[in-house]
Amino acid sequence: MSEMFAVTPKGVEQVAARELAALGAEEILPDAGGVHFQGDRALLYRANLELRTAERVLVFLREFSAATPEMLYNQVRRIDWLQYLRPHMTFAVNCVISKRGAPGGPNHSHFTALKIKDGIADDLRKRAGERPDVDVEAPDVRVHAYVLGKRCRLSLDATGEGLHRRGYRQATGAAPLKESLAAALLELSGWDGESPLVDPMCGAGTILLEAAARARGLAPGLGRERFGFMGWTDFDAALWARLVAEARARARATAPGPLLGFDRDGRAVEHAREAARALGVAGDARFEVQELAACAPPAGGRPGLLLTNPPYGVRLGAEGGLEALYRQLGDVLKQRFRGWRAGLLTTPDMAKHVGLKPSRRIPLFNGPIECRLLLYELY
Repeated sequence: MSEMFAVTPKGVEQVAARELAALGAEEILPDAGGVHFQGDRALLYRANLELRTAERVLVFLREFSAATPEMLYNQVRRIDWLQYLRPHMTFAVNCVISKRGAPGGPNHSHFTALKIKDGIADDLRKRAGERPDVDVEAPDVRVHAYVLGKRCRLSLDATGEGLHRRGYRQATGAAPLKESLAAALLELSGWDGESPLVDPMCGAGTILLEAAARARGLAPGLGRERFGFMGWTDFDAALWARLVAEARARARATAPGPLLGFDRDGRAVEHAREAARALGVAGDARFEVQELAACAPPAGGRPGLLLTNPPYGVRLGAEGGLEALYRQLGDVLKQRFRGWRAGLLTTPDMAKHVGLKPSRRIPLFNGPIECRLLLYELY
């Protein structure tokens, strides 16, 4: 059993914890920015293959005091790096220094990463007679360091490129929503995977694409060619192939409910269609160019969920006209989506312009932007 940590967007920790429980993880403990858990190698592989709301999986190595650069270097060299690296392999070190930590410890991520890199390389030279090379772009092994005050926690990055990189996205419009956060929005809004789903401002279609993948039972990692653990000395290719085959066998042929995305930007809609084709859900998620004012539920269907991530004006640089856009969105909800439920991810400042009282407000972060998922019951 290994101790691991799944990195998540802020506010999504409990959702990821439920995913891990469903995968069979043990000793699950949500924490700020992620979830601690334990499991074997098969669980590590499944977590990378099947977690929808996590962004990275780390495997814990060691935690120690690092009050000075010399202490940091010496503690790194106490690890037998030959267990994880060979001289012919490449490696890289990523360092995160928490602002929550007490003063006095390492306070510069680049310098700290260099000291850790030197400790690893010098240990390998002592044990194997040769230093491994550094490759910051695509290393065989990526070491993750988390510094909190005078303590340093070292882990192996089992993921490599973030898990939100599903492999189906070739192009996006402005300010795209991360796939992991979109998957979390679906869970937090209570979508059952079968009810109709509408996104009236879909942009590059991330919410609908994640919904289609979930409804079809498509593991989010099936579209990726590589994960970090594939470069490790103990990578079990046969186990990985079996888990991938099992995941493919569980996938369903079609999504049960209509999934409709609309946007006024024709280029964004075309990007969404391209991604749907790459994901293999072009027959499940439909994207059309349409103004918000024309949005309506699908004809003859049962009530479902309207879920969207409207522009905030933070990343896009838009200021004028957003209040009117939110008022129009509120009018569309009140006049055309009676009996439905709705979820809007937006900033606290913009929420008041919808003109509806939410039944629930869930704090989330879209990258560095503090947001709220506003949930509405449209009686």
